[in-house]
Amino acid sequence: MGVISPLGNNPATLFSTLMEGQSGDREVVTEGPKGSHSNVGATAAFDPAQYFPPQQRVDQLDRVSQFSIAAAAMAVKDAGIEFNDENRSRAGVSFGTGMGAANALEETFAQLLLRDPDRVKPLTVLKVMNNAPSGHIAIQHGLAGPDLTYSCACSSSSVSIGEAFRQIRHGYADVMIAGGAEAPLTFGFFKAWEAMHVLAIPDRANPAAACRPFSKDRTGLVLGEGAAMVILEEREAAIRRGARIYAELIGYGSSNEYLHITKPSVDGQALAMSLALADASIAADDIDYINAHGTATVLNDVTETRAIKKVFGERAYRLPVSSTKSMHGHLLGGAGALEFVISLLATQHHAVPPTANLDVADPECDLDYVPFRGREQDVRCIMSNSFAFGGTNAVLIARRH
Repeated sequence: MGVISPLGNNPATLFSTLMEGQSGDREVVTEGPKGSHSNVGATAAFDPAQYFPPQQRVDQLDRVSQFSIAAAAMAVKDAGIEFNDENRSRAGVSFGTGMGAANALEETFAQLLLRDPDRVKPLTVLKVMNNAPSGHIAIQHGLAGPDLTYSCACSSSSVSIGEAFRQIRHGYADVMIAGGAEAPLTFGFFKAWEAMHVLAIPDRANPAAACRPFSKDRTGLVLGEGAAMVILEEREAAIRRGARIYAELIGYGSSNEYLHITKPSVDGQALAMSLALADASIAADDIDYINAHGTATVLNDVTETRAIKKVFGERAYRLPVSSTKSMHGHLLGGAGALEFVISLLATQHHAVPPTANLDVADPECDLDYVPFRGREQDVRCIMSNSFAFGGTNAVLIARRH
């Protein structure tokens, strides 16, 4: 696995920071046509010079591509896998992003509308296309297998992992670099999300406490940026080469909210969870921890709580559920992959990360959300939920190997 996140750029730092309940939310100032604009976001401390050789033209890559390439390289190194003529045709990339190259797009529109439209950079198309990150990853590692990009808003990278899982299970590939990324902290995207009235009201005194999933006083989500990638490999092949195996991906469920493009439903979310359980051939009682979608919007948190109760029954009240978005923000298309990695780390560390900032209990959200700080607990089997605008729900289940 490999990560670029607001809470650190390696899995160990990410998980230890989460366990302490520390938030990466802070004031973010962006520049627009009428001056600067301030909001709260979760930024990643990322220096391209640490991840790219001096001779590489990093300026030809959008920030989302830089994150993705760096996280993928970390994951490949962590997996100890080498790609060569024997395996490259059976190895590919499965990538998810919702907004894609937000920074390059905004720069291009500024050039077109505010400066000189005849001087748009010649490589703009190659920089802004949503599949640029996956293409660069495949080129860097010499992969000739499937190279696929999914754009399903906030479930994009969960879908990318789930569909990579199917590629391997159904025999189309042996290895897939899978995950996703987002870098949406630009003036235009802040203003667009503000216009929907779903962003958290900034807490100027304590920006870190702006995102409060499942809390009675929650006011909305906080945008975040980063990337997370995992190496999925056919089980027997991984065992033969002596790979360190974090977990076995055993279930993937996807459903669609067909009644409304932004409004979630209990039935739609419950269906995705139920399909994942059926795909994994396990019972609801086998799940030890749920990493919730938990956006801190008024509607989603109540809906997800009810959906979990519908699937898990009385067991729901004894099941740790947390929203780590309370600390790393909402990475939109990259959120599912980051939260899946966090869930895998929970199985390795025998602990569940918390939901930060849960100061005021909401009577309609009455499950065990692991408030404030992480908790030591044996975690063998995890569920990671992602529910998106556009209606695409995706749920992943994995268990410790």
